[in-house]
Amino acid sequence: MSKHPRPLTADEVTAAADRAEEKRPKTGRPSGYQSMFDKQAEKLCSLGATDIEIADFFGITVRTLYRWKHDHEGFCQALNVGKASADQRVVHSLYQRAVGYEQEAVKIFMPAGAKEPVYASYRERVTPDTTAQIFWLKNRQPELWRDKHELEHTGEVKTTIDASALDNLTADQREQLRSIAKAIAGKSGGDASSS
Repeated sequence: MSKHPRPLTADEVTAAADRAEEKRPKTGRPSGYQSMFDKQAEKLCSLGATDIEIADFFGITVRTLYRWKHDHEGFCQALNVGKASADQRVVHSLYQRAVGYEQEAVKIFMPAGAKEPVYASYRERVTPDTTAQIFWLKNRQPELWRDKHELEHTGEVKTTIDASALDNLTADQREQLRSIAKAIAGKSGGDASSS
């Protein structure tokens, strides 16, 4: 019999931890969760609140918020629905910035000698924003609009060196060239040691 037990696998460690968790009595303070929180959380998310802000609203830690998400399906779904709503508004706004839009606007004039300002309503045209267009296209059609394109080269690259050019090199330069050739040969498996 060996003095050292064999190391446990990750599955064995997880199973042991699960067994220990099941044996532990459920103690601690109640979570304070109430089902009416679902609608409040959904509304907060739809207004763009972060998890930290939501936890602060309910007077809990972020860790407790994550526990509520895990333990209460309705709460988790409410958060997801609210976040999807906020995300959809951002998508719509980004699209409008990318293609341009019109909106109602008012110009206020104060003519010389007038007692009251003059309000003039008009439709303002907001021109498309190039940055929003680029962002939209890079995310919607990344294969066409990404900055970095992956190119794959197949085949060999062969180089030839004019031997007379080597005559003009110093001894140090020739030694550096030999080192480079050996390094390249080591990577490709070829023989570049001949000089």
